[in-house]
Amino acid sequence: MKISTLNRILLFFTALLASYQVAAGVDGMSVIPMLAYTIGFGILLVACLMLIILGYDALESPTVAIISTIIPLSLSLGLVWEYLPSIHIPYLLFTLMGLLSITISRFIFSRQLSTLILAFVHGTAGLVIFILPIVVSINRLIQPIFIFVGVGGSLIGIGGLLLYFLKTGKPIFPRSIILNVFPALMFATTLAFVVGFSAFIK
Repeated sequence: MKISTLNRILLFFTALLASYQVAAGVDGMSVIPMLAYTIGFGILLVACLMLIILGYDALESPTVAIISTIIPLSLSLGLVWEYLPSIHIPYLLFTLMGLLSITISRFIFSRQLSTLILAFVHGTAGLVIFILPIVVSINRLIQPIFIFVGVGGSLIGIGGLLLYFLKTGKPIFPRSIILNVFPALMFATTLAFVVGFSAFIK
């Protein structure tokens, strides 16, 4: 399926937002969260450019699936490291093992099993990104606008869910609808993240 001009434009602006966040950084963070956020938005930038150049066929590539998983894993790691210090080492191990499992499963296991592993790791990271910013904002540990990071987490979870069922051959919606909506979902997700992380701008 050919990617439309409108969706290429949306992906382009998504890439611009991601590049802005990489350049702006996050003030007041320690080294690990700063590195995690930079990697996450940097990978998001690369993923958008690959979709613009290669079209929707890029979503079928095992390499792209592996790379795209780094986005929620790195963002969730940054959040856990900053706000749940008691479990940051176990969660770091989870992210490393999750990425390793996805990489191995993509080239060794069946497509269904590898997709299931991807969904579990991606889903766990997405839940962290969704829940933790909301809890932190409600407890007034940071400006309320940070809750938009949780909104971005919910959107990235929806996107991952749609792609999961698409790859298993049992899509919730027709393939054409999912692919047409995906760039807009990526743009909305990235915009929510950028708005949420503006809470750190002084």
